[in-house]
Amino acid sequence: MGLKKRSKVSAQFNMSSLTDIIFLLLIFFMLTSSLVAPNSLNLKIPGTSNSAKPPTRDLDEVGITSKGSYTWNNRRINLGKLESTLERKVRLSSKKYAVIIAPSKNAPVEAVVEVMDIAMRLDINGVLNPEE
Repeated sequence: MGLKKRSKVSAQFNMSSLTDIIFLLLIFFMLTSSLVAPNSLNLKIPGTSNSAKPPTRDLDEVGITSKGSYTWNNRRINLGKLESTLERKVRLSSKKYAVIIAPSKNAPVEAVVEVMDIAMRLDINGVLNPEE
């Protein structure tokens, strides 16, 4: 009797389960990526618009030097005093308060972000106007 055993191994790979996993991961990342956007800063960048522009002489200016120190209307100020000054201005203002953030060309990014963070917390319109 000539019975032979079949010991042939199949060299094929079934891809159907892998495509299901990839499809589920794609749906997961598409849904979670839409939840990231609300953590952005409220920053108004100068540009063209049809709305009336307030005169810049009425706006206060926060300057940031290349060494990371702060100025308020061209007078040197520390970060704590700047925050309390901005808070007082917001309380006294009858309309939405706006301030010009004017960092120097080589100002540290951390210092600029600290001022923008204060503006966001106090609900101030911060207009970024970098010095040339």
